[in-house]
Amino acid sequence: MDELPPIGLGTYKNTDPEECADIVAAALELGYHHVDTARAYDNEEYVGDGIEQADVDRGDVFLATKVWDDMLAHDDVLAGAAASLDDLGVDAIDLLYVHWPRDTYDAEGTLPAFDELREEGKIEHVGLSNFTPEQLDEARSILDAPIVAHQVEMHPLLQQEELQEYAREDDHWLVAYAPVARGEVAEVDEILEVAERHDATPYQVSLAWLAAKENVAAIPKTSSKEHLRDNLAARELELSEEDIATIDGIEHEERFIDPDDAPWNQ
Repeated sequence: MDELPPIGLGTYKNTDPEECADIVAAALELGYHHVDTARAYDNEEYVGDGIEQADVDRGDVFLATKVWDDMLAHDDVLAGAAASLDDLGVDAIDLLYVHWPRDTYDAEGTLPAFDELREEGKIEHVGLSNFTPEQLDEARSILDAPIVAHQVEMHPLLQQEELQEYAREDDHWLVAYAPVARGEVAEVDEILEVAERHDATPYQVSLAWLAAKENVAAIPKTSSKEHLRDNLAARELELSEEDIATIDGIEHEERFIDPDDAPWNQ
C-alpha cells in the first residue's frame, strides 16, 4: 500500500474559480500533497488550475477525483474519466473513486472499467467511496486492481470502527471526509477537554485523532489559508493514549452527510 499523507485537502463546495485555484495552490506550497475533488463538485478545472499555478512538481501531488453515480455504466466511466483528465489538465489521475455505489452502479459493469483505465495508465489507483463491508467484498472479488482507498464520512462522532478494521485487514486507506463533523466537534466536551490539554483547537484534535489511527487519512476542506495552516499543524499534534481513549469513548453518534441533500441533487 502506498503511503498517503495523513492530512490532505478536500475541495467540496469550493466552486469559485479563482478562490478554488488559489486555495489549492496555497495548500500545495504549504506542504499538502493530497488533493481530493470529484466530478460532481463541478470544480475539477479550478483544482487543475491550482495545481498548475503551484510552485511544486506534479509528482509531489497525489490527486484524487470521483465518478458520480449517474456515470457508472461501463462506457460512461471511461468517458467521465476522460473528461476529468481534460478538466484537471493532467495525463493521469492518481486515485479514481466510485463516488457512491448506487443509481447506475453495477459492480460487474462498473469495476472492470476502472481496471481498464488503470491498465491504460489513465489512473494509477482504484478507490471506492461510501461502500458497506458487503459491497467492499463484492468489489474485491471483481477488481483486478487492489483497492487503495475507501472514502467515507468519519470523525469522532462517527468513528466507523467496522470499516477501520476492514481497512487494516485489507491494507487499504480509510479516507475521512467531513473529518471535523462540519464543525460540530467544537461542541463535544471530550474534544474540548483534549484540546485544552494541548492548547490546540478542537478541529486540530479531531484531525490528530484520525491521523493517529492505523490506515486512516483525513481530507478537511477549507477556503481559508489560515485554516490550511491550522489543519496541517495537526500532523504535529501528538495525542496521548489517554487522549485517544477519551475520544474513542464518545458515545454520541451522528452522521452529517446525506447524499440526497447534496447540492448536485437540488
